[in-house]
Amino acid sequence: MAGKRVLIIYAHQDPKSMNGSLKDAAVTELSSQGCQVTVSDLYAMNFEPRATRKDIVGALSNSKSFNYAAETYEAYKKGALSSDVVEEQKKVQEADLVIFQFPLYWYSMPAIMKGWIDRVLCQGFAFEPPKYFEQGLFKNKLVILSFTTGGTAEMYFKNELGGDIRYILWPIQHGVFHFCGFKILAPQISFAPERASEDKRKEMVTSWARRLATIWDEKPIHCTPSWYFE
Repeated sequence: MAGKRVLIIYAHQDPKSMNGSLKDAAVTELSSQGCQVTVSDLYAMNFEPRATRKDIVGALSNSKSFNYAAETYEAYKKGALSSDVVEEQKKVQEADLVIFQFPLYWYSMPAIMKGWIDRVLCQGFAFEPPKYFEQGLFKNKLVILSFTTGGTAEMYFKNELGGDIRYILWPIQHGVFHFCGFKILAPQISFAPERASEDKRKEMVTSWARRLATIWDEKPIHCTPSWYFE
């Protein structure tokens, strides 16, 4: 799909990790298709995960009481967000597909990636009531989560201790990305790479690259409660 733009938001400290290999495989495969691929390597960038007053350039709209969400909304409209946030927003705006590559931490994403979401996906840029969910601002964009787990696949079923893996995805896929209008592609889950053999780890990377070869033909999931809980 020559001409398509892909943004990979990547969060792992070690480029030689499974997450690093999955990220590299995505860059290689998508570039070979003629896609323009951009990677935001959050650890390498030393990305600031904290949502603070520093994200607003210049005077606040309300100097008496600081409300981060309200202030960043006003700052976005005035073009007064910090430069690092603006740079990431430009990448998202240009992307047809956004891939989040990360290890699952405590049933969620690493803090540095959550901080990226908190700071970059502000009101005005990522959502604007009543423009959310099916009518969201990013309704023409695709998103996919590609992540590794510590536990094996057998641990993530409804009646197991880990619970159904889809339960974990509800607040991330639905509460963040579907809310902003993204069309959600089924997640790519690499279960317990640290417990797997070298051949199995290689197969995880190969499987991801193979899927990406036809990613533009995939249909989004029906991002409704039934997909997650039934």
